[in-house]
Amino acid sequence: MKKEDKGIIINKIAETLNEYSCFYLVETAGLNAERTSALRRACSKSDIKLMVVKNTLLHKALEGKEGDYSEIYGALKGATSIMFSNVGNAPAKLLKDFKQKDDVLPRLKAAYVEETIYVGEDQLETLCSIKSKNELIADVVALLQSPAKNVVSALTSGGTKLHGILETLSKKED
Repeated sequence: MKKEDKGIIINKIAETLNEYSCFYLVETAGLNAERTSALRRACSKSDIKLMVVKNTLLHKALEGKEGDYSEIYGALKGATSIMFSNVGNAPAKLLKDFKQKDDVLPRLKAAYVEETIYVGEDQLETLCSIKSKNELIADVVALLQSPAKNVVSALTSGGTKLHGILETLSKKED
């Protein structure tokens, strides 16, 4: 491959890294054509971009990016596919679901999620449990709404009780 071609590919990888907030490095080399197609379809349905890259080109693209990615460099061995997503736990959940059908592959090598690096297959459960930004916002909104709902509920029930008491008293006077 020519040096100019490598430069173009490195720039393409760097642009894609900048478009997404997280990425997963996955080993998919042992998958047959049918399983690879199934993985690509599952990624497409989940708004996850799957890209197969050369380790050296990915290494150079990461070196050109801000931040320290040195922990990931050790995982750049063998065939590597990258899963890009803006939802931190989506690729982990997809990998977990996919692995239930095939115990061996795809195998998680490393992940960069919410400015944290996770290395190794054993991190898959941790990554699945990470809440996405939207899930966290929903939790905060629910917590904020809870006291307001309680106040409204108390006022509503109190009004009903008060109305009942007044009605009973007015009937007694008749």
